[in-house]
Amino acid sequence: MSTITHRPVKRTYSSKASRQRTVSSPISSSFPSSETAYDSHGEDEEPLKKRKRVGEEEEASAAEDAPSRSLYDSPLFPFGKKRKTSSLFAGSDKLKKENKPTTSSSSSLASTSQKPKAKSLTQLHLSFGSSIQTCKLCGLSFTRGSPDDETLHKAHCARVQRGMEWSKDEDKHSAVQVIEETVKLQDGRKGRIVCFKADSKGKLKAKATTLLRTVDLALSAQPLTEATLSESKLYVFLLGSSGSSREKIVGCVVATRIQTAMRIVTPDVAPSSSTPSDSIPSPKRDDLVWVDIPDGGIFCDPTPLPTPMGIHRIFVSSEHRHQGIACALLSAAAKTFIYRCPLDPTKGEVAFSQPTSAGRGVMMRWGKGGVRIFEEK
Repeated sequence: MSTITHRPVKRTYSSKASRQRTVSSPISSSFPSSETAYDSHGEDEEPLKKRKRVGEEEEASAAEDAPSRSLYDSPLFPFGKKRKTSSLFAGSDKLKKENKPTTSSSSSLASTSQKPKAKSLTQLHLSFGSSIQTCKLCGLSFTRGSPDDETLHKAHCARVQRGMEWSKDEDKHSAVQVIEETVKLQDGRKGRIVCFKADSKGKLKAKATTLLRTVDLALSAQPLTEATLSESKLYVFLLGSSGSSREKIVGCVVATRIQTAMRIVTPDVAPSSSTPSDSIPSPKRDDLVWVDIPDGGIFCDPTPLPTPMGIHRIFVSSEHRHQGIACALLSAAAKTFIYRCPLDPTKGEVAFSQPTSAGRGVMMRWGKGGVRIFEEK
């Protein structure tokens, strides 16, 4: 019986560190370990040594290039291994970065290719002199070429010439009082006179504010104070339009309660015998008060005389003048301003504020020289 003897396996290790690197190196894992270098058939040792030496050299070079790895980076735990991004994906990221400015540039080109919005044009005017123009119909001065001024002038000029609208809602207001239902004018048309407080509330207040603003502009007068308006009444003349049921305000008188006024005198003439209440002798010329009026002015006695009613404003639209509207409004105010106490202008019971040239003519015709002058506060 023959005895089979096995050749002992020769194990060769360079060092302990080398053995550890052999286990952790992915390159050495492709080669068989020294324990399995020989099988039972006894293969040659030289080819194994060569392969072992080549593997150790490759392992040493890989260990010098790569950083130290933790336990989870080893091939024993492949799920923890960090893989580098392949060159294919790296190229795609670079391509994305390069495409970003291309996209913005294309969008900017698209935006610039769109047509710009048309700008609104403004009408300009060449001015070779003063651009301020005064209307011959309403007397208002405005800046020619200014949209705001021209709009204001158009509305104001229409009210001054043809009057203001009077609605049915305003006519039904509780503060409106009908003074005379039928007033016949010189041309045969008929109108009516109504009265209301100057400081009324609601829609009537808005109407009174617009009306007074129009009158002040037409007469070049300062606006009345709130205290004055609280003691004043507005007498308006309403005239219907032909073929329409709507009415317009074509005349206005602002009456208020006053205390004293000055008598109008002529410097070289004694007081008139028609006014017995004025028993004060005529003063000298140097003591007279001069009231400036565009056509020359008037003289007044500075002595204050008791006067119950004063007329702040009187106005009639230009297309309805010389029809008796102003005198009708003044007569209605004198009769009804003080309850059950009619006033007589010929006796000096009514006074005007500083009148215009047209207002002076109305004052002299209606009051027959007995109307006085009072100073507005």
